Amino acid sequence: MTVTAPPPATAEAAPAAPPADPAPARSRLRAHWRRSRWWLLSVLVLLLVGGLIAGIPGGSVHDPLDPRSGDPHGTRAVDQLLQRHGISSRTASRTDDLAAALRADDTTVVLTYPDELSYQHLAGLSALPRGERTRLVLIAPEQPLLNAFAPGVTASSYAEPTGTAPTPSCTLPEAREAGAVDLGGQSYEGRPGDTACYPVGGRDLLLSRTRGTQQVVVLGNGDPLTNRYLDKEGNAALALGLLGAHPHLVWQTLDQVDHATSTGRPKSLGDHIPDGWYWGTLQLLVAGLLAVAWRARRLGPVLTERLPAVVRASETTEGRARLYRRANARGHAAETLRRAARRRTAAALGLPHTSGDPDPTALLEAAAARLGRPTADLQHLLYGPAPTDDAALLRLANELDDMEWQVRQP
Repeated sequence: MTVTAPPPATAEAAPAAPPADPAPARSRLRAHWRRSRWWLLSVLVLLLVGGLIAGIPGGSVHDPLDPRSGDPHGTRAVDQLLQRHGISSRTASRTDDLAAALRADDTTVVLTYPDELSYQHLAGLSALPRGERTRLVLIAPEQPLLNAFAPGVTASSYAEPTGTAPTPSCTLPEAREAGAVDLGGQSYEGRPGDTACYPVGGRDLLLSRTRGTQQVVVLGNGDPLTNRYLDKEGNAALALGLLGAHPHLVWQTLDQVDHATSTGRPKSLGDHIPDGWYWGTLQLLVAGLLAVAWRARRLGPVLTERLPAVVRASETTEGRARLYRRANARGHAAETLRRAARRRTAAALGLPHTSGDPDPTALLEAAAARLGRPTADLQHLLYGPAPTDDAALLRLANELDDMEWQVRQP
């Protein structure tokens, strides 16, 4: 008989360590997400609103009569028309750029805001030797500008609008080809030999003076050059004729030859920030304050809730007494007993005690009269020193109870 041997025992593989339970981590993430999701949503809404506000096109960053401005009072339309006719156009970056433009040949220089030049810069520019075949166009200049660039020309009062476009009534080729234009504003009176056009009320709204190959043109205002009025009357013809006489055109702009230069102070960082950004920042600040007020924690009215278990007053008293005993706070416990006894005694004696302790003198006199005891004894009982041990504290409590019971007896 053969016995089959059992297969050799093989060592069992050690059980693998159980993988870490990702549930606690997921629960923490969910709890964190629940706590912070509204704040994240508020921040996202603020960023979205801020982006929308920043993207809303505000007011133009360019001044009136600026060749880069497409606003109604800008001059981009006439500038682009001139460039299509082969005229090179640029803006003056600084007073030095204006000086270079005035010295250059075959150049038309337009001073859109000549009165913004300081007297120092004005004197320097007027003393420069002008280039050959040049034209200087002054838009609504005041008397100091006229004295510098067109001596003898006098600025008069503003011409009142008549409702009809004035006609040139002069021999200036650009004005005769344009005919009636929407020109108004300052009127001028020149010297003999000057060409005066568009008379209104005895004064002229356009004046031209030519000395050799150099010409100065004075305009009452810049309306015929602007985008708003360019397609009316003969404004386009007059603008192209006055500004397209030479191959090169230079515009004065306020953001380059600006108020800071004219007043002699350097430009600050705030001068480079558009006005719309201040309004946008204010709106974001108000939106942030509203979000804070909306999500801030606020205390509501006091609510009464039913306790899950009823606790007897005696248990509460015993628990507090154990705390006092554990802290050896005999003085505090004695003062608590005395204070309660004083208030109850005052109420039994009819003494006023709307808030705080009753008056000590009145309380002691009334209690002494009711009990027939010396005032000193009652003062030691109600206002005496703290007990030194637990037995003294217990005696104090009993004496206070006896006193209150006697006071309440009729």
